[in-house]
Amino acid sequence: MSKQEIRHPDKTVVTGAYSSGVLINGLLFISGQGPLDLHTGEVKKGTIEEETLLTLAHIKKIVEAAGGTVDDIVKCTAHLSDINDFERYDVAYGSFFTGIRPARTTVQSGLSDGIKVEIDAIAYIQK
Repeated sequence: MSKQEIRHPDKTVVTGAYSSGVLINGLLFISGQGPLDLHTGEVKKGTIEEETLLTLAHIKKIVEAAGGTVDDIVKCTAHLSDINDFERYDVAYGSFFTGIRPARTTVQSGLSDGIKVEIDAIAYIQK
């Protein structure tokens, strides 16, 4: 029952005291991801749709680094800086997942550096 750190394969900068993902007993817990340039740590500001899709792309790469696929994601929690962006965020989010979409919670939160969205996820990785 040992836990394993899962790193984003493209991340070359330290953005905080956390692991991108932690895998234990088939469950992958992915830390909150945002629309960052993973080589500089800078925010890649864009529309809510652009920021959502970039954030989900980061989550996808972490899941793949653990040996899974997007279909293995079972739960997401999304934080929006402005809940009025929900409909546009939801369309972008919905376009990312095919088949059975993960369970999801979406709330409005105070986010740093002017980002519009942060998403964390849980995946079940079968090996």
